[in-house]
Amino acid sequence: MAEQKAYPVCKPAGDTGLIVEFGEGIDPRVNAKVRAVAAAVRNRMPAGVLELIPTYRSLLFIYDPGRIQPAALIDRVETLESGIDLDDTTDSRLVEILVCYAGELGPDIDNVCQSAGLDAERVIALHTAPEYLIYMVGFTPGFAFLGGLNESLQTPRLETPRMAVPGGSVGIANNQTGIYPITSPGGWQIIGRTPLKLFAPERKDPFLYKAGDRIKFIPISESEFHRIKKEEER
Repeated sequence: MAEQKAYPVCKPAGDTGLIVEFGEGIDPRVNAKVRAVAAAVRNRMPAGVLELIPTYRSLLFIYDPGRIQPAALIDRVETLESGIDLDDTTDSRLVEILVCYAGELGPDIDNVCQSAGLDAERVIALHTAPEYLIYMVGFTPGFAFLGGLNESLQTPRLETPRMAVPGGSVGIANNQTGIYPITSPGGWQIIGRTPLKLFAPERKDPFLYKAGDRIKFIPISESEFHRIKKEEER
């Protein structure tokens, strides 16, 4: 029987980076530990830490080696990690995202239908059924990487990525689903689009959600999409 790896595991990332891993794979409990430690570190950010980037299962520290050394960072993280009770980290919100899966708003839904062997109605039903955990936000401002996609909907990325995916697009890439908040390049299978303004720097809180929140997709018609889109743009 293979020996179980002890976490956290710390690895150098160049001369000014430190990666701290808390587990393997896409696991809600591992991700909860990442978010809890990140919150604790930010609450009392060590002098010399320039940036803290959480991912699915790890934290990346960017630091000034003239002000802090990796050993001190590792000691801080291990102390914080040992004192965290995941049962107390219940700040998750449920955010409903309206999505139209029809026509040009979901240009790749036929690809998902073909891969899954299902019709569009069933694909939409399966995609809108779960509450998806936001494991991390990144790639572009507000891009939400979501876990919990039904296995039958898992579809490979496009062979040739698009140069411009419209903001609000909802896509699938292998075992993940996600939302493009702004127009950007991308290779995910686009199955729908939301009329909601996901990223608005002029708002007090520019994003509608954060890592650790849950997303529930609500299907809407094309006419509802265009009506809400106009309201959002006022």
